[in-house]
Parts: sequence; structure tokens; C-alpha cells
Amino acid sequence: MTVTTVTGPKGRLSPERRRKLAETLTDAALVPEVGQFAPAARVGFQVHFTEREADMMAISGRLLADAGPEADAMVIDVTVMDVTVMDGDWSQEVRTEVIQRALVAMPDACGLAEPSPAWWVTFRVIDEGSWGSRGTVLSVLSLLDSGVFTAEKAEAVRTALGA
Repeated sequence: MTVTTVTGPKGRLSPERRRKLAETLTDAALVPEVGQFAPAARVGFQVHFTEREADMMAISGRLLADAGPEADAMVIDVTVMDVTVMDGDWSQEVRTEVIQRALVAMPDACGLAEPSPAWWVTFRVIDEGSWGSRGTVLSVLSLLDSGVFTAEKAEAVRTALGA
């Protein structure tokens, strides 16, 4: 189970860009999480888009609404992507891969050559036993034999969780 929340200025992302990002941000976390491209695993991934008015976001201590026309467009393109995942095999190497994949997905969907310096990605792991759905507490361990995880990734998750 993974939820990615993208928060940015109102109107920054058109519906077409959100469609593309929904897919590419899902895959940015899916592949490192399960060890392979597994379309059947997409059901466990959500992407949420939150837009804020320019007077509800600030950078460098100034509201975006007050930045004025002389402001560098790259600097006022404030966006935060928060990737929240169930506990598992999240070594620093795997976290880095997810963050880098998210930072490639965003400019690609926005038609830009590179990420804005004002785009940030946070990566949060929810401890085993601290995620619930369908009226119960969920465990990534129950998903390991679902066929979407590679054998190597399933073993890495078991090892990481001491199972």
C-alpha cells in the first residue's frame, strides 16, 4: 500500500498532466517496492493531488501571491510530493531510487527538462501494524505471496521485518 500526495499551486497541473503523473508516480514507487513492473499491484497504490491558492503557499518567506512578475518561474513552482509506504525493504538505496524516480516523473509530465529546485519529495515509512483498510490492520507480509513481488524482494521484505 502506497499513497503519494502531490501538493502544488492551483492550476499548475492540467488534467492531462495529472493523468500522466498518476501513472508515472505509481510506477515510481511500485517497481522498487515489489521488485518488478507488476500492473496487478497498481490497485494498492494511490496518488492524491492537492492544489493550494497562491496566498496559501510561500517560499523564501514570501507568499507566492506576493512574488510578482519578476520572480523566477522555477522558484515559485513550489511542489511537494509525499510518498507514504508500508514497512518493508526500504534501505537507503531503495528510498533513493523512489525519490529519484518521482523527480524524473514530475518534469516529464510537465514538459520540462529538469525538476524545479522548489520541488521536494518526502519519503515516509509507516511501521508494520500501523496501516489499516477494509476494517482491519494490514500487513505487507500477507501480500508477499500475491505474485506481484519478486522472490528476491519478498525475501528482502521478510528479512527487513525480521519475519
